[in-house]
Amino acid sequence: MTVIINILVSVVVIIGLQLLGMVIFSWMTPYKDMEELKKGNKAAALAMGGKFIGTAIILGVSAYTNTSIWFMILWFAVGYVCLIAVYWIFELVTPGFKISDHLQQGNVAVGILLCLVFIGTAFAISSLII
Repeated sequence: MTVIINILVSVVVIIGLQLLGMVIFSWMTPYKDMEELKKGNKAAALAMGGKFIGTAIILGVSAYTNTSIWFMILWFAVGYVCLIAVYWIFELVTPGFKISDHLQQGNVAVGILLCLVFIGTAFAISSLII
């Protein structure tokens, strides 16, 4: 019975952290993510999907490598901060244009690139999680 309770608690924490991660990412964008999705903005959808997958990769590795919920949360937080930093670094190394403006305008190329930056970073960061 204890195993079942541990699994249920872990699932609830994982879902909560994934949702929290997505809410924080949505606060970072100057536009409303859900409004852009309703409009059919593929670039915003790709960027949001990359954030979701990147967050899930870090969360999954944190859960897999830690038997303690607290350590899982700690390592997720470390990895998540790295994902946020990557977004701002990406914004800095592209001084010719503002990423969020191009996403809002539907620039799919920028959406794909940002999506892959999040996923690639998540794989790299998750290799450091112990």
